[in-house]
Amino acid sequence: MDREIEIDIFRGLILCLCVISGSVFADEDVKTFNFQQTVSDKPLPTIAGMVKKPVRIALIYPSSDISDFWVKNYTALSKRLLALALPYKIDEFTSKQIEHSLQTQHTEHVLNATEPYDFVIFGPSELAFQAKNIQKLAASDQFKTFIWAFHTPNSEWTYQPDAWFDFSSAMGAEVLCSHVVEHLGEGVEFAANRGIPGITDTQRSKGFIDCVEQKGGWINVYEHFGQYQKLGGADGVKLVLTNFPSVTMIHNANTAMTMGSIDVLRQEKKLSDVYVTGWGGTAKEIERIRSGELDATPMRMSDDLGVATAEAIKFYIEGKASDVPKVYLGRITVVHNKMSKQELDKLTEEAFRYSLSN
Repeated sequence: MDREIEIDIFRGLILCLCVISGSVFADEDVKTFNFQQTVSDKPLPTIAGMVKKPVRIALIYPSSDISDFWVKNYTALSKRLLALALPYKIDEFTSKQIEHSLQTQHTEHVLNATEPYDFVIFGPSELAFQAKNIQKLAASDQFKTFIWAFHTPNSEWTYQPDAWFDFSSAMGAEVLCSHVVEHLGEGVEFAANRGIPGITDTQRSKGFIDCVEQKGGWINVYEHFGQYQKLGGADGVKLVLTNFPSVTMIHNANTAMTMGSIDVLRQEKKLSDVYVTGWGGTAKEIERIRSGELDATPMRMSDDLGVATAEAIKFYIEGKASDVPKVYLGRITVVHNKMSKQELDKLTEEAFRYSLSN
């Protein structure tokens, strides 16, 4: 691995330090650093006999979408629990990213379960849409509530989740911005395939747009809200090619829209004319970087989230809940089309250390 990648990963680790309501607290910094060490290290099994019956876990998440982020973290969670010698039973409640009402139905089902769960992991379709459901879950004294894929506690909520597990979209936007400005130079005309209005898209898209405008004097020609869907990404690119032929770079806010963008550009034989960025460094995106169809993406050390959640469950069971940070942020770096096969392989092995075969 070259020095640039090592620096990015180290920077990602340092920037993982817990941020709550815009303030960084020293005790949380130490707690988060120590917890990250646990996540990165080999598993240390629980004491034999400590768990008398399987831990019951409900997992509510939009895993029906094209991104493999959710499924891979389910795999990382379950395999890490096995490695920790923690017997468990996970009930999955799946949806698409845009199926907000279905997540409400799942929430009610979990709350009214005949046999209460011990832990509920909720990956919201969008934080604002699911705020009431999150508070309903957090209000229960029957289980602990963990949030996946968001890291912005709301101090105005009456009931707060026990912990948040995510990757910083804001940090991803910043490192991607630095990479493309350095690689493409100044004054680039670009377009953005944005997701669903909300916190995630604001950080991934608006954060990136503001950064490249400020750092590189880039010109934002067009923004399209593709709803995090493959078809939405394809539609956005079609509109760009038809109406804004001067655009030479397209930013995508998730894997699904990235795949839609690439498909259209390939069909129109424009892949060599337009620099394309993705989001998340999923297996599908890494495939497209290897094939030369995707130029760059912020890559999450994806399994960090599932591994961290498993470790948090162990900590709670062992009576060490106070050692779990309120907000955990996994490591992130940029992967791009100039990397060697060996560099991509090494990062992929680390990112998907439990889920690589899935």
